[in-house]
Amino acid sequence: MDSIFHAIVLAIVQGLTEFLPVSSSAHLILVPILLHWPDQGIAFDVATHLGTLIALFIYFRHELKLMIKDWFKSLTGKTSKNARLAWAVGFGTIPVGIAGIVFNGFITSHFRVAMVIGVTTIAFGLLLGLATLLAKQKRDEYTLTWRDVLIIGCAQAIALIPGTSRSGITLTAGLFVGLTRTAAARYSFLLSIPVIMCAGVTEGYRYFSTYQVYDYKPLLVGMIVAAISGYICIDIFLRLLQRYGVMPFVIYRLILGVILLALFS
Repeated sequence: MDSIFHAIVLAIVQGLTEFLPVSSSAHLILVPILLHWPDQGIAFDVATHLGTLIALFIYFRHELKLMIKDWFKSLTGKTSKNARLAWAVGFGTIPVGIAGIVFNGFITSHFRVAMVIGVTTIAFGLLLGLATLLAKQKRDEYTLTWRDVLIIGCAQAIALIPGTSRSGITLTAGLFVGLTRTAAARYSFLLSIPVIMCAGVTEGYRYFSTYQVYDYKPLLVGMIVAAISGYICIDIFLRLLQRYGVMPFVIYRLILGVILLALFS
């Protein structure tokens, strides 16, 4: 990554697509390919993910403060809806953590290609559309059961495959277990916090501990731009979700998937 302009464009892409059900990893892989730019590298991906993590902390700062406070109280036996949600976020992260340890190397080596992205973009787009049609949408994120947490957590593990979309697959699973669109999206956002933190720390340590010489300006610009665009995206997405649902994103995924298969088949 040697261009500030490239950094800004890719950081905007990351910030906008991290929280939309369209797969940020797919877009970060595809944009350089389609524009004939050099791959931005893992260091830049880590920086932009840190930016979206900052956006999450700022946007959900009030909820997170209550969840953390009540989680500590729950250790003494005083439970509440915020404590239960905090536990749901923690336990919901376990499946993707296990899957990442076991399969991440294989997935990175074999699935980070445009053809796979095209297929998964279409397949999980159709699944999201089906969930929308069948969803009961009667419950909020504070009513999650352990069964719901397990289902959504295992769904999140599938998102290790590029093109799946972490937010998309967890939103899909949330709808299938009966959450409203907004509740499923909010739980998906909260569930992404420990995932992004763990992935960022792991990948960041792996690459920055090699003592390579980095140009930190694009990384810093990418982090800041991703934080700003990510914060804006969260707010806009929740509003769009209430008004239009997820079908526009389903249609987008289908069109994008067809284009990818046509270009790279």
